[in-house]
Amino acid sequence: MFFSLEMSRTEIVMKILSAEASVPLQKIRGGRMDENDWQRITDRSVTLSGKPLFIDDSPNLTMMEIRAKARRLKQRNNLQLICIDYIQLMTSGKKVESRQLEVSEFSRQIKLLAKELEVPVIALSQLSRNAEQRKDGVPQLADLRESGSLEQDADIVIMLHRPELYTQNPTDEERGQAAFHILKHRNGQLDKIDALFQGHYSRFTNQPVATFNPT
Repeated sequence: MFFSLEMSRTEIVMKILSAEASVPLQKIRGGRMDENDWQRITDRSVTLSGKPLFIDDSPNLTMMEIRAKARRLKQRNNLQLICIDYIQLMTSGKKVESRQLEVSEFSRQIKLLAKELEVPVIALSQLSRNAEQRKDGVPQLADLRESGSLEQDADIVIMLHRPELYTQNPTDEERGQAAFHILKHRNGQLDKIDALFQGHYSRFTNQPVATFNPT
């Protein structure tokens, strides 16, 4: 179940098709696809249509609405994962003392929802501008925006870093480099996972495996 408070369902579907079919997103958006592109899109669409992916792009979703929809889906389908994009766009629908307290309450309710339905919940969050002020831009736990409760409640915190965004003149080798920093893992170790960002396909891929040919 994907709750999108930022992008529309159409935008998400286009990005999924771009990533899965390896057709540049701009070609899909502009309708400038050739016959091979259309064939790849058609093939992937048929495959994906049978997948149990539910996208809810309702605006101004409250935690109560998210909980109710997730419960219904759990009863009717084999719900295995919930994604929320993203926490700072959620609303409580009522007056609150501060935005920080409101986000803290969202964090606590998301934790309770995961325990109740016994499914993992991936909650995306914005970062504060502190990371942008660092020369290398490497994110830290303290960069979680508007609430320290996000760090406390989460079992795992993974932050994305793309070095080329903080390099004035990135080399060809640096372009597309990305890393997923595991900065908290309640039941495991901290780590960094290197990846490649393919912006034209809106996707991240594994780094190529180095090969060695003895001479």
